[in-house]
Amino acid sequence: MATMKDVARLAGVSTSTVSHVVNNNRFVSDSVRDKVMAAVEQLNYAPSALARSLKLNQTRTIGMLVTASNNPFYAEVVRGVERSCYERGYSLILCNTEEDAARMNRSMETLLQKRVDGLLLMCTENHRPSQDALSRYPSLPIVMMDWAPFEGANDIIQDNSLLGGEMATDHLIACGYRKIACIAGPQDKTTARHRLEGYRNAMRRAGLPVPPGYEVHCDFEFEGGVNAMRQLLTLDEPPHAVFAGNDAVAVGVYQALYQAGLSVPQDMAVMGYDDIELARYLAPPLSTIHQPKDSLGELAIDALINRLQNPERAPQVLVLTPELVERASVGRR
Repeated sequence: MATMKDVARLAGVSTSTVSHVVNNNRFVSDSVRDKVMAAVEQLNYAPSALARSLKLNQTRTIGMLVTASNNPFYAEVVRGVERSCYERGYSLILCNTEEDAARMNRSMETLLQKRVDGLLLMCTENHRPSQDALSRYPSLPIVMMDWAPFEGANDIIQDNSLLGGEMATDHLIACGYRKIACIAGPQDKTTARHRLEGYRNAMRRAGLPVPPGYEVHCDFEFEGGVNAMRQLLTLDEPPHAVFAGNDAVAVGVYQALYQAGLSVPQDMAVMGYDDIELARYLAPPLSTIHQPKDSLGELAIDALINRLQNPERAPQVLVLTPELVERASVGRR
Protein backbone atom coordinates (compact mmCIF):
# COMPACT_ATOMS: atom_id res chain seq x y z
CA MET A 1 0.00 0.00 0.00
CA ALA A 2 1.45 3.34 -1.05
CA THR A 3 2.37 5.90 1.60
CA MET A 4 2.61 9.67 1.55
CA LYS A 5 6.39 9.32 1.33
CA ASP A 6 6.00 7.23 -1.84
CA VAL A 7 3.84 9.94 -3.39
CA ALA A 8 6.32 12.64 -2.39
CA ARG A 9 9.22 10.67 -3.86
CA LEU A 10 7.46 10.08 -7.18
CA ALA A 11 6.26 13.70 -7.46
CA GLY A 12 9.65 15.10 -6.40
CA VAL A 13 8.20 17.16 -3.54
CA SER A 14 8.23 17.05 0.26
CA THR A 15 5.75 15.01 2.29
CA SER A 16 4.38 18.25 3.77
CA THR A 17 3.54 19.45 0.24
CA VAL A 18 1.70 16.20 -0.44
CA SER A 19 -0.20 16.70 2.82
CA HIS A 20 -1.18 20.25 1.83
CA VAL A 21 -2.46 19.03 -1.54
CA VAL A 22 -4.39 16.05 -0.15
CA ASN A 23 -5.95 18.02 2.71
CA ASN A 24 -6.32 21.21 0.68
CA ASN A 25 -5.29 23.27 3.69
CA ARG A 26 -2.60 25.51 2.19
CA PHE A 27 -1.90 27.17 -1.16
CA VAL A 28 0.09 25.04 -3.61
CA SER A 29 0.79 26.09 -7.18
CA ASP A 30 -1.21 24.40 -9.92
CA SER A 31 1.85 22.80 -11.47
CA VAL A 32 2.95 21.21 -8.17
CA ARG A 33 -0.62 20.18 -7.37
CA ASP A 34 -0.89 18.47 -10.77
CA LYS A 35 2.34 16.52 -10.18
CA VAL A 36 1.17 15.40 -6.75
CA MET A 37 -2.27 14.33 -7.97
CA ALA A 38 -0.70 12.44 -10.88
CA ALA A 39 1.50 10.54 -8.41
CA VAL A 40 -1.55 9.88 -6.17
CA GLU A 41 -3.44 8.39 -9.12
CA GLN A 42 -0.47 6.37 -10.37
CA LEU A 43 0.20 4.86 -6.94
CA ASN A 44 -3.52 4.52 -6.07
CA TYR A 45 -2.74 6.32 -2.82
CA ALA A 46 -5.49 6.63 -0.19
CA PRO A 47 -4.90 8.93 2.81
CA SER A 48 -4.93 7.17 6.17
CA ALA A 49 -8.17 7.95 7.94
CA LEU A 50 -6.57 6.96 11.25
CA ALA A 51 -3.61 9.28 10.77
CA ARG A 52 -5.90 12.12 9.76
CA SER A 53 -8.18 11.57 12.74
CA LEU A 54 -5.24 11.60 15.13
CA LYS A 55 -3.95 14.82 13.63
CA LEU A 56 -7.30 16.59 13.57
CA ASN A 57 -8.61 14.92 16.75
CA GLN A 58 -11.75 14.03 14.77
CA THR A 59 -12.82 10.78 13.16
CA ARG A 60 -15.98 12.14 11.49
CA THR A 61 -17.69 9.12 13.00
CA ILE A 62 -20.78 9.12 15.21
CA GLY A 63 -21.81 6.26 17.47
CA MET A 64 -25.41 5.32 18.17
CA LEU A 65 -26.81 3.05 20.86
CA VAL A 66 -30.33 1.79 20.27
CA THR A 67 -32.46 -0.83 21.98
CA ALA A 68 -33.17 -3.70 19.62
CA SER A 69 -36.89 -3.89 18.93
CA ASN A 70 -39.42 -5.32 16.49
CA ASN A 71 -40.99 -1.86 16.41
CA PRO A 72 -40.31 -0.40 12.93
CA PHE A 73 -40.21 3.09 14.46
CA TYR A 74 -36.64 2.57 15.62
CA ALA A 75 -35.48 1.30 12.25
CA GLU A 76 -37.01 4.34 10.53
CA VAL A 77 -35.29 6.71 12.97
CA VAL A 78 -31.94 4.98 12.40
CA ARG A 79 -32.47 5.31 8.66
CA GLY A 80 -33.00 9.05 9.10
CA VAL A 81 -29.89 9.34 11.27
CA GLU A 82 -27.76 7.44 8.76
CA ARG A 83 -29.01 9.59 5.90
CA SER A 84 -28.23 12.77 7.83
CA CYS A 85 -24.75 11.48 8.67
CA TYR A 86 -24.05 10.72 5.03
CA GLU A 87 -25.25 14.13 3.88
CA ARG A 88 -22.91 15.81 6.37
CA GLY A 89 -19.86 13.68 5.62
CA TYR A 90 -20.00 11.49 8.74
CA SER A 91 -20.09 7.73 9.23
CA LEU A 92 -22.41 5.99 11.69
CA ILE A 93 -21.52 3.07 13.95
CA LEU A 94 -24.71 1.44 15.24
CA CYS A 95 -24.84 -0.80 18.31
CA ASN A 96 -27.94 -2.68 19.49
CA THR A 97 -28.13 -3.08 23.25
CA GLU A 98 -30.71 -5.92 23.33
CA GLU A 99 -31.88 -4.28 26.60
CA ASP A 100 -28.88 -5.87 28.28
CA ALA A 101 -26.98 -3.60 30.68
CA ALA A 102 -23.68 -5.42 30.29
CA ARG A 103 -23.94 -5.35 26.50
CA MET A 104 -24.80 -1.65 26.59
CA ASN A 105 -21.75 -0.79 28.68
CA ARG A 106 -19.49 -2.91 26.46
CA SER A 107 -20.89 -1.21 23.38
CA MET A 108 -20.31 2.17 25.01
CA GLU A 109 -16.67 1.30 25.66
CA THR A 110 -16.25 0.02 22.09
CA LEU A 111 -17.61 3.22 20.60
CA LEU A 112 -15.45 5.37 22.82
CA GLN A 113 -12.36 3.33 21.99
CA LYS A 114 -13.09 3.94 18.32
CA ARG A 115 -12.86 7.66 19.12
CA VAL A 116 -16.31 8.58 17.87
CA ASP A 117 -16.86 12.32 17.72
CA GLY A 118 -20.21 12.08 19.47
CA LEU A 119 -22.91 9.70 20.73
CA LEU A 120 -26.61 9.30 20.04
CA LEU A 121 -28.50 7.35 22.68
CA MET A 122 -31.94 5.92 21.97
CA CYS A 123 -32.69 3.19 24.47
CA THR A 124 -35.26 2.36 27.13
CA GLU A 125 -35.04 4.41 30.28
CA ASN A 126 -34.46 1.42 32.55
CA HIS A 127 -31.48 0.31 30.43
CA ARG A 128 -29.23 3.36 30.40
CA PRO A 129 -25.45 3.52 30.04
CA SER A 130 -23.78 3.61 33.43
CA GLN A 131 -22.98 7.08 34.69
CA ASP A 132 -19.45 5.84 35.42
CA ALA A 133 -18.92 5.09 31.72
CA LEU A 134 -20.17 8.52 30.69
CA SER A 135 -18.29 10.40 33.39
CA ARG A 136 -14.94 9.16 32.06
CA TYR A 137 -15.57 11.17 28.88
CA PRO A 138 -17.08 14.44 30.13
CA SER A 139 -16.29 16.38 26.94
CA LEU A 140 -17.92 13.89 24.57
CA PRO A 141 -21.06 15.35 22.93
CA ILE A 142 -24.14 13.25 23.69
CA VAL A 143 -27.66 13.62 22.37
CA MET A 144 -30.55 11.74 23.94
CA MET A 145 -33.33 10.77 21.55
CA ASP A 146 -36.86 9.93 22.71
CA TRP A 147 -35.84 9.81 26.38
CA ALA A 148 -36.49 11.77 29.52
CA PRO A 149 -33.56 13.94 30.63
CA PHE A 150 -30.88 12.45 32.81
CA GLU A 151 -27.56 13.67 34.10
CA GLY A 152 -24.78 13.54 31.54
CA ALA A 153 -26.73 14.38 28.39
CA ASN A 154 -25.74 17.48 26.48
CA ASP A 155 -28.85 17.80 24.36
CA ILE A 156 -32.24 16.09 24.39
CA ILE A 157 -34.73 15.58 21.57
CA GLN A 158 -38.21 14.64 22.70
CA ASP A 159 -41.60 13.93 21.27
CA ASN A 160 -44.37 16.01 22.85
CA SER A 161 -46.15 12.83 23.88
CA LEU A 162 -48.62 14.56 26.18
CA LEU A 163 -49.93 16.70 23.34
CA GLY A 164 -49.90 13.72 20.98
CA GLY A 165 -51.98 11.62 23.38
CA GLU A 166 -54.49 14.43 23.68
CA MET A 167 -54.66 14.88 19.90
CA ALA A 168 -55.28 11.17 19.30
CA THR A 169 -58.06 10.97 21.87
CA ASP A 170 -59.62 14.28 20.83
CA HIS A 171 -59.83 12.97 17.27
CA LEU A 172 -61.73 9.87 18.40
CA ILE A 173 -64.07 12.04 20.46
CA ALA A 174 -64.62 14.46 17.56
CA CYS A 175 -65.59 11.48 15.38
CA GLY A 176 -68.39 10.63 17.80
CA TYR A 177 -66.82 7.90 19.93
CA ARG A 178 -67.52 7.87 23.66
CA LYS A 179 -66.41 4.43 24.84
CA ILE A 180 -62.68 4.84 24.24
CA ALA A 181 -59.98 2.62 25.70
CA CYS A 182 -56.23 3.24 25.84
CA ILE A 183 -53.60 0.56 25.36
CA ALA A 184 -50.74 2.36 27.03
CA GLY A 185 -47.12 1.42 26.66
CA PRO A 186 -44.74 0.42 29.47
CA GLN A 187 -45.12 2.90 32.31
CA ASP A 188 -41.40 2.94 33.06
CA LYS A 189 -41.05 4.87 29.80
CA THR A 190 -41.75 8.60 29.98
CA THR A 191 -43.26 8.84 26.50
CA ALA A 192 -45.75 6.07 27.34
CA ARG A 193 -46.77 7.76 30.59
CA HIS A 194 -47.26 11.09 28.82
CA ARG A 195 -49.41 9.56 26.07
CA LEU A 196 -51.61 7.93 28.71
CA GLU A 197 -51.85 11.23 30.56
CA GLY A 198 -52.87 12.94 27.32
CA TYR A 199 -55.63 10.35 26.86
CA ARG A 200 -56.88 10.98 30.39
CA ASN A 201 -56.81 14.76 29.92
CA ALA A 202 -58.87 14.57 26.73
CA MET A 203 -61.43 12.21 28.27
CA ARG A 204 -61.74 14.42 31.34
CA ARG A 205 -62.22 17.59 29.26
CA ALA A 206 -64.97 15.87 27.28
CA GLY A 207 -66.68 14.69 30.46
CA LEU A 208 -66.27 11.05 29.43
CA PRO A 209 -65.74 8.30 31.99
CA VAL A 210 -62.88 5.81 31.82
CA PRO A 211 -64.51 2.57 33.01
CA PRO A 212 -62.47 -0.04 34.91
CA GLY A 213 -60.39 -2.11 32.52
CA TYR A 214 -60.28 0.54 29.79
CA GLU A 215 -56.61 1.28 30.47
CA VAL A 216 -54.33 -1.62 29.59
CA HIS A 217 -50.55 -1.60 29.87
CA CYS A 218 -48.25 -3.61 27.61
CA ASP A 219 -44.87 -3.35 25.94
CA PHE A 220 -44.46 -1.39 22.71
CA GLU A 221 -44.32 -4.50 20.52
CA PHE A 222 -46.76 -6.26 18.16
CA GLU A 223 -47.56 -9.10 20.57
CA GLY A 224 -48.31 -6.63 23.34
CA GLY A 225 -51.05 -5.11 21.20
CA VAL A 226 -52.55 -8.54 20.44
CA ASN A 227 -52.76 -9.51 24.11
CA ALA A 228 -54.03 -6.11 25.24
CA MET A 229 -56.85 -6.07 22.66
CA ARG A 230 -57.88 -9.59 23.62
CA GLN A 231 -58.09 -8.41 27.22
CA LEU A 232 -60.33 -5.47 26.24
CA LEU A 233 -62.64 -7.77 24.28
CA THR A 234 -63.33 -9.83 27.41
CA LEU A 235 -64.91 -6.85 29.18
CA ASP A 236 -68.67 -6.90 29.79
CA GLU A 237 -68.87 -3.63 27.84
CA PRO A 238 -65.97 -3.54 25.36
CA PRO A 239 -64.96 -0.14 23.98
CA HIS A 240 -65.96 1.14 20.57
CA ALA A 241 -62.55 2.77 19.94
CA VAL A 242 -58.98 2.17 21.03
CA PHE A 243 -56.03 4.56 21.25
CA ALA A 244 -52.88 2.43 20.93
CA GLY A 245 -49.68 3.79 22.50
CA ASN A 246 -47.78 3.26 19.25
CA ASP A 247 -48.30 1.87 15.78
CA ALA A 248 -46.68 -1.48 16.56
CA VAL A 249 -49.29 -2.00 19.28
CA ALA A 250 -51.99 -0.90 16.80
CA VAL A 251 -50.83 -3.60 14.35
CA GLY A 252 -51.28 -6.13 17.16
CA VAL A 253 -54.76 -4.71 17.78
CA TYR A 254 -55.65 -5.31 14.12
CA GLN A 255 -54.53 -8.92 14.43
CA ALA A 256 -56.56 -9.55 17.59
CA LEU A 257 -59.66 -8.03 16.02
CA TYR A 258 -59.18 -10.13 12.87
CA GLN A 259 -58.89 -13.28 15.00
CA ALA A 260 -62.11 -12.32 16.80
CA GLY A 261 -63.95 -11.83 13.51
CA LEU A 262 -64.29 -8.08 14.02
CA SER A 263 -63.67 -5.30 11.51
CA VAL A 264 -61.93 -1.92 11.64
CA PRO A 265 -63.55 0.59 11.95
CA GLN A 266 -67.05 -0.92 11.77
CA ASP A 267 -66.67 -2.83 15.05
CA MET A 268 -63.69 -0.99 16.54
CA ALA A 269 -62.01 2.28 15.65
CA VAL A 270 -58.22 2.19 16.06
CA MET A 271 -55.88 5.13 16.58
CA GLY A 272 -52.11 4.67 16.56
CA TYR A 273 -49.02 6.74 17.30
CA ASP A 274 -45.73 7.24 15.38
CA ASP A 275 -46.90 6.99 11.74
CA ILE A 276 -44.51 4.21 10.78
CA GLU A 277 -44.35 3.42 7.08
CA LEU A 278 -46.43 0.27 7.58
CA ALA A 279 -49.38 2.31 8.90
CA ARG A 280 -50.49 3.49 5.47
CA TYR A 281 -50.41 -0.06 4.07
CA LEU A 282 -52.66 -1.69 6.66
CA ALA A 283 -56.21 -2.55 5.66
CA PRO A 284 -57.75 -0.14 6.38
CA PRO A 285 -54.89 2.40 6.58
CA LEU A 286 -54.21 3.43 10.19
CA SER A 287 -55.10 6.83 11.60
CA THR A 288 -52.17 7.86 13.77
CA ILE A 289 -50.04 10.62 15.25
CA HIS A 290 -47.12 11.47 13.01
CA GLN A 291 -43.66 11.77 14.50
CA PRO A 292 -41.19 13.42 12.10
CA LYS A 293 -38.63 10.62 12.17
CA ASP A 294 -36.41 12.14 9.50
CA SER A 295 -36.42 15.42 11.42
CA LEU A 296 -35.57 13.54 14.60
CA GLY A 297 -32.45 12.08 12.97
CA GLU A 298 -31.52 15.37 11.33
CA LEU A 299 -31.92 17.34 14.56
CA ALA A 300 -29.84 14.80 16.47
CA ILE A 301 -26.93 14.94 14.03
CA ASP A 302 -27.05 18.73 13.76
CA ALA A 303 -27.11 19.03 17.56
CA LEU A 304 -24.00 16.85 17.81
CA ILE A 305 -22.16 18.78 15.12
CA ASN A 306 -23.17 22.07 16.72
CA ARG A 307 -21.91 20.78 20.06
CA LEU A 308 -18.57 19.85 18.48
CA GLN A 309 -18.23 23.36 17.09
CA ASN A 310 -19.54 25.09 20.23
CA PRO A 311 -18.67 22.88 23.21
CA GLU A 312 -19.54 25.58 25.75
CA ARG A 313 -23.09 26.02 24.49
CA ALA A 314 -25.78 25.43 27.11
CA PRO A 315 -27.65 22.10 26.84
CA GLN A 316 -30.85 22.22 24.82
CA VAL A 317 -34.15 20.36 24.95
CA LEU A 318 -35.64 20.19 21.45
CA VAL A 319 -39.30 19.19 21.32
CA LEU A 320 -40.87 17.81 18.13
CA THR A 321 -44.50 18.71 17.48
CA PRO A 322 -46.79 15.75 16.67
CA GLU A 323 -49.31 15.92 13.82
CA LEU A 324 -52.63 14.16 13.34
CA VAL A 325 -52.85 11.85 10.31
CA GLU A 326 -56.45 10.90 9.46
CA ARG A 327 -56.94 7.62 7.63
CA ALA A 328 -59.68 5.00 7.36
CA SER A 329 -59.26 3.16 10.70
CA VAL A 330 -61.46 5.75 12.45
CA GLY A 331 -64.98 6.15 11.13
CA ARG A 332 -67.82 8.48 12.11
CA ARG A 333 -70.48 7.46 14.62
